[in-house]
Amino acid sequence: MKILIISDAWHPQINGVVRTYEHIAEELVKLKHDVRVIGPEDFSWKFSMPGYSEIKLALFPYRKLSRIIKAYDPDAIHIPVEGPLGWAARKYCLKNKIKFSTSYHTHFPHYAEERVPEMFKRLKKYARKLGFLYVRAFHTPSRAIMVASPTLEKILRRWKFQNHIFRLTRGVNADVFYPGEGSLSQNLKRPVALYVGRIAVEKNLEEFLAMDWDGSKVIVGDGPSRKHLRNKFPDVLFPGQKKGKELGDYYRSSDVFVFPSRTDTFGIVILEALACGIPVAAYPVTGPKDILTEPFLGCLGNDLSDSAHKALTCGQAADRAAYVTKNYSWQVAAEQFLQAIQD
Repeated sequence: MKILIISDAWHPQINGVVRTYEHIAEELVKLKHDVRVIGPEDFSWKFSMPGYSEIKLALFPYRKLSRIIKAYDPDAIHIPVEGPLGWAARKYCLKNKIKFSTSYHTHFPHYAEERVPEMFKRLKKYARKLGFLYVRAFHTPSRAIMVASPTLEKILRRWKFQNHIFRLTRGVNADVFYPGEGSLSQNLKRPVALYVGRIAVEKNLEEFLAMDWDGSKVIVGDGPSRKHLRNKFPDVLFPGQKKGKELGDYYRSSDVFVFPSRTDTFGIVILEALACGIPVAAYPVTGPKDILTEPFLGCLGNDLSDSAHKALTCGQAADRAAYVTKNYSWQVAAEQFLQAIQD
């Protein structure tokens, strides 16, 4: 089967969407499918996403994208992101009466609301409404929407999405994320609280950085808010973006993983932390509450500091790692993906 994935989020970006499809594509190739991913780097004309200079988006991609699709002649087209490439791919499919599938990875209504400055807070509800109209318009023609969790499906149903909805879970690379002794926190005051991910306003990082904590805080990643937060919280360690086993070592060198976001739809980094044996503290919102379903995995609560302290005493590292191995697999995710595009 020839499968074409057209995504505004792709290499050299590093985020949950990119990691999801690079791993699913690897598994699909193992199953003897022909997979191609088209991203912004396949186009000469690009521009920086407003507020995220490190993220490049394709500019006027329709003509070239049309030629690529015709030449590849795929059996299935999947569009995971509601960006310029996503809209161009959607237009092509509708124009040529080609069925396609989509994924709901990003809470655009919440992100739009969060990006409105506090001085214009009266506009926040309008930004949220526009974000909702944006995503519903994008996904309405899709023959199948893939979501990461039951909670997310309930949200889309509450928003009156009428599409077929399929589950698309996630996995972890056991060669990178596993329990053990870390080597990066020897000079840090314990306990060490860690966050991994994009450093941006919608990630709610100030609540993590300002929480009461008699130990060290580490933020691994990059993003538009990094410089501001590093200046505002000089006692926090900001080592930058990390990948592979070095990233795994940051997890293993920590005592608790803190996930302060209230707007994410899942959180692969939560799985990575658990796979390394690290308990997780988070708010009881979409994503964390779908993953942290057992007491030994961590703690959910509206007081982030209290949850982080309680998580320190939650269960054993080996139990957390075993739970992830049993319940999350990229092989299973690839099989779910195939079912969704074929059903």
